[in-house]
Amino acid sequence: YGYNGQVPGPLLRMKAGIPFTADVFNDTDHDEIVHWHGQMISATADGSIEEGSPPVPPHGHRRYGFRPGPAGTRWYHSHAFAGRNLHRGLYSGQFGFVYIEPKDEPGRYDREVFLAMHQWEPYYSAAMEETDEDSAPPPPNNGLEVGYRSFSFNDRALGYGEPIKVRKGERVLFHFLNASATETVNVALPSHQFEVTALDGNPVPRPQRVSVLQVGAAERVDAMVRMDSPGVWILGTTDADDRKNGFGVAVEYANQTGAPLWLQPDKSAWDYTMFGQAPRSASSPDGQFDLTFRKIPGGRGGFNRWTINGESYPHAEPLVVQAGKRYRMIFRNESDDAHPVHLHRHSFELTKVYGKSTSGILKDTVVVNANKTIEVDFTADNPGPTLFHCHQQLHMDFGFMRLMKYA
Repeated sequence: YGYNGQVPGPLLRMKAGIPFTADVFNDTDHDEIVHWHGQMISATADGSIEEGSPPVPPHGHRRYGFRPGPAGTRWYHSHAFAGRNLHRGLYSGQFGFVYIEPKDEPGRYDREVFLAMHQWEPYYSAAMEETDEDSAPPPPNNGLEVGYRSFSFNDRALGYGEPIKVRKGERVLFHFLNASATETVNVALPSHQFEVTALDGNPVPRPQRVSVLQVGAAERVDAMVRMDSPGVWILGTTDADDRKNGFGVAVEYANQTGAPLWLQPDKSAWDYTMFGQAPRSASSPDGQFDLTFRKIPGGRGGFNRWTINGESYPHAEPLVVQAGKRYRMIFRNESDDAHPVHLHRHSFELTKVYGKSTSGILKDTVVVNANKTIEVDFTADNPGPTLFHCHQQLHMDFGFMRLMKYA
């Protein structure tokens, strides 16, 4: 399954605040729904059945209409329930980039490259290991996990299709999207550095240069690369087995030939706070939600279930907010998995990451590593039912969701 016969779907360029419409025709035999991830739009247009967005019926049509915003790299994808079906939802090819153009474009780059990372041919396994390096191996009674047999950047596996062709001295702005259903991806380009300029489409207070990007499921990273090391290189995951199965793309300088080269980068910890600024002495938030994530192991042949404060969706009380108030959410991950948690229709500011205070980093998805805690603040400024969930398809389908409602 995919959009318009291609993967990713068409790149949709929008202008902030200028009305946009999309006609969606569902040629499948089941309900579908399109989520406009990272945008501050109405609940009915957002594309979440839990929020009240109507689905697109089988062989039916629906028109989405909204004013895009905020500016930056967003995306769209299926928000359908998959459950046991590894051909539905984010396991499929139903995803694509949205780029909302800002009113003023500084033009610090010579060209843009949009790269969506995805895994294919999913299968259930009882012995998958979490990709997060801080995670412990799953317990013996852990339930089914999802593995993959092949991988791609956009629509091609490494070794197939055209390379990304560049010139020495060129400034290339890469827009990375992790369109995975379940996995965090670490990305490197040997002999080059990434200057991270935005996270989840939002400019960071302090752009920093790094050798390896960590991109959790549903996260976006905008990074500038100055092409100053001629050759033919592999831009790809740091996981050797996944690269062998296609997880990368060749970057070829003009007048350079030969097989693309990979050099394993030094290990480095990904730290959101390096892109932030000193914490502000702001007033206390108007309210606080302390959210503890736990796993109920499914045992051999079963599925793990997930709880937030002991409750699994849909059997969970909603979080209630008042419009205009500022709230703190404390994400306490008491499981052995990393969780990319996403808040619909709002952005949040990271305030404390694993005990380290920060400010100025705005995101809509953040990876909370195993047995770690992250704190974020958000303002309740977009009334309507709002979904909060882990962006791993296997987790949200089995309980890891919560609805937020305005009083």
